[in-house]
Amino acid sequence: MSTDINKLTLLAIDDEVAIQQILEHYFKDSFTVVTKGNGKDGLNWMQEGNIPHVIIADIEMPIMNGYEFIDQVRSSGFLNHIPMIMLSGNDSSDNRIRCLEAGADDYLIKPFNPRELAARINGILRRLGKK
Repeated sequence: MSTDINKLTLLAIDDEVAIQQILEHYFKDSFTVVTKGNGKDGLNWMQEGNIPHVIIADIEMPIMNGYEFIDQVRSSGFLNHIPMIMLSGNDSSDNRIRCLEAGADDYLIKPFNPRELAARINGILRRLGKK
């Protein structure tokens, strides 16, 4: 896999391969996209020294769900600054609140419009001075 050093890195974590492919396809021109199938694999990848500029993660995943993933990332001094947008098929207000209170920066319901996700990512990165 070749990596363009001028691109920001987006870590996409979802157990649905179709969602990984949508994210990879839509963001490939703007980001180096790394996909993982669950929170544990995503966390392991980051603990190996890979620090993404933004994380998109599903809530309902095997091995380590999105809530556990948020907790792990936000409790790490090296990773806690990374913007996180959570995806979920569950439109419950309680789930959105739980994610945001745990430290997620945004929450989007599946199915989602990739343009809306891109606008949300760009807004977060603009506020952080990374775009």
